[in-house]
Amino acid sequence: MFDIDKWQEILATIGKNKLRTFLTAFSVMWGIFMLVVLLGVSEGLQNGIETSFNDDAINSIWVRSGKTSVAYKGLKPGRQIQYTTEDFNEVLRTVQGIEYATMRYMVWNAEVTYQNEYGSYPIRAVNPDHQFIENSAILSGRYLSSEDVRSKRKLAVIGKDVQKDLFPNEDPIGKYIQIFGIPFKVIGVFEDTGSDSEMRYIYVPITIGQQIFGAGDDINMFMVTTGTLPLVQTIKMSEEIEDLLKRKHTVAPDDDAAIYVRNNNQEFKQISDIMLGVKVFVWIIGIFTIIAGIVGVSNIMSVVVKERTKEIGVRKALGATPASVIGLILQESIFVTAVAGYLGLLLGVFTIEGMAALIGKQEMFERPEVNFNVAIATLIIMVAAGAFAGFFPALRAARIKPVVALRDE
Repeated sequence: MFDIDKWQEILATIGKNKLRTFLTAFSVMWGIFMLVVLLGVSEGLQNGIETSFNDDAINSIWVRSGKTSVAYKGLKPGRQIQYTTEDFNEVLRTVQGIEYATMRYMVWNAEVTYQNEYGSYPIRAVNPDHQFIENSAILSGRYLSSEDVRSKRKLAVIGKDVQKDLFPNEDPIGKYIQIFGIPFKVIGVFEDTGSDSEMRYIYVPITIGQQIFGAGDDINMFMVTTGTLPLVQTIKMSEEIEDLLKRKHTVAPDDDAAIYVRNNNQEFKQISDIMLGVKVFVWIIGIFTIIAGIVGVSNIMSVVVKERTKEIGVRKALGATPASVIGLILQESIFVTAVAGYLGLLLGVFTIEGMAALIGKQEMFERPEVNFNVAIATLIIMVAAGAFAGFFPALRAARIKPVVALRDE
């Protein structure tokens, strides 16, 4: 393998046919490059999708309302469905398997002040379980509790960006902010790794939010999580919630506009299946591209063997064994494919890194990267491809009879 004379001979052979060697190597390099880039892009898509889903609990069901689209039981279409606390409580009483649950009442662009600082922020009145469904991480202080909700305490958990705006140089815990002129004590600061916009929100207990903001018993929406239930049971749960609300609000069974139930379990599974299909497709395209390059290498090695027929005959006449002839051809084939493949791998990695730096973090696309295991698998494919491409031409070369080879013109 490390015979200097053999390597000089291989390099001399390659040097005599520069264009042919370049075109052959380029086909292998392009195949590896395309495989790496496509896999990196698909990884970026998957990372973006996972980050998007991580904004909320993946095992969650979200229940929103709309307007009826068909007449039903004497009621005209176009009715706005309004959920109440009783709807939420009835779902909790009726539907089995719920892990966490929260109501939500929203107030947009609330005027919030602290001493000389002020801003406009969205307010969410929620239950304590909202923390787990929204994946909010507490940076300091604490989140809302059940006792806060029962006692209708004027407490607030603020996002990290709200802290930066209103409390640039001090700890907000224990301080009072004014929401529409009403004092709320700050008990916690949170961040949301899935969404930057979430960190401009302020959370207050659902009960005090309904009272102060004039909602009465109304809520905008509610969410529940399904724990570790299998997908089939989560689908059944979401259908049960939808049927219950349609009966309660006199909505036609086939009216899909009035009651909207989104099952994150189901959506995540569908997206995961699509991404798996994309990765399989990328591997198929990449491997077939590599195979095309391998065929080119094999053809070139066949031509090399034919051109060196007399030389191989002389070698065998002087005592060269079939194994040494096969080794010579294989070594040249593996060298060309390995070098070309490695260059393709490096070029692909640099392209992905450049793409990541240029694009940055985008919605549904984040951190395009080449997995280390994929890089190792690609290197193995390159070596195997080089050996396979050169094996059959090498075998033909080993079978050449010296007498026939010496007569070759």
